[in-house]
Amino acid sequence: MDISVIIPLFNEAESLPELTAWIQRVMRENSYTYEVIFVNDGSTDNSWDVIEELCKNDNNLHGIKFRRNYGKSPALFCGFERAKGDVVITMDADLQDSPDEIPALYRMITEEGYDLVSGYKKKRYDPLSKTIPTKLFNATARKVSGIKNLHDFNCGLKAYRNEVVKSIEVYGDMHRYIPYLAKNAGYTKIGEHVVQHQARKYGKSKFGISRFFHGYLDLMSLWFLSRFSRRPMHIFGLWGSLMFFIGFIAAIIVGVTKLIALANGQTLRLVTDSPYFYIALTMMIIGTQLFLTGFLAELVSRTSHDRNRYNISKEI
Repeated sequence: MDISVIIPLFNEAESLPELTAWIQRVMRENSYTYEVIFVNDGSTDNSWDVIEELCKNDNNLHGIKFRRNYGKSPALFCGFERAKGDVVITMDADLQDSPDEIPALYRMITEEGYDLVSGYKKKRYDPLSKTIPTKLFNATARKVSGIKNLHDFNCGLKAYRNEVVKSIEVYGDMHRYIPYLAKNAGYTKIGEHVVQHQARKYGKSKFGISRFFHGYLDLMSLWFLSRFSRRPMHIFGLWGSLMFFIGFIAAIIVGVTKLIALANGQTLRLVTDSPYFYIALTMMIIGTQLFLTGFLAELVSRTSHDRNRYNISKEI
């Protein structure tokens, strides 16, 4: 099979027939063998009824129905598990992603050798309240991930080599960072393709302003996990040891200062009356806690079922 198209959706009944017809036309014109996997993420409208009707008329169409709304990442994960095409393409169901981009994305994967190609909506039909935070978000994502050539991490229109989607786990709200997940899995040939952004024709956006806050938190989590998930002692142990050492030296200085004063017959306030004593004590306690946290995290990491899970690109 040439292409698997995965379409996560939530309350998009109006756009599904038009989107399906559009995809079918593109596939016929290019003689692709294909499948379309609709993942109904707990829609409360009649989206599933529309999907069932569409599937009756075309064996290339498939549907997955969630019992409730889990989110876009779980929907993509289930679609990735079932995808059979050599190239996997994801797109949103709201008609803002154009199926006419599929041939160019397919060629970049199959002919130019990219592992992943992300769409870049250079010209957007969004208000400033959405575009400005998006630009800031993407700038931060580029800096943290090290993928300097991507301008739009959150674009739903992406193409992947099949082995890429089988090698990554998309969970929570990590769909924004699939290029970062792919890079961490060893797929470093990541490209970008400028795509057309269509104005929304039906319904309204399902994402609010909270997605930007969640996005930054997820980015920090992903950065930390990619750096220290297999060696947590390197971060907790380092900072714990450093804080304990500073606190210990500070406590010694407080004690020596007191002893020198007593030796010289000077009256000095009690050690416990000095704020530096409590600062030193607090740093020693926090340092010990950080060290123990790192030790426990190391034990958990070593007993994890996927502690030796590595992506192998080839075997003979």
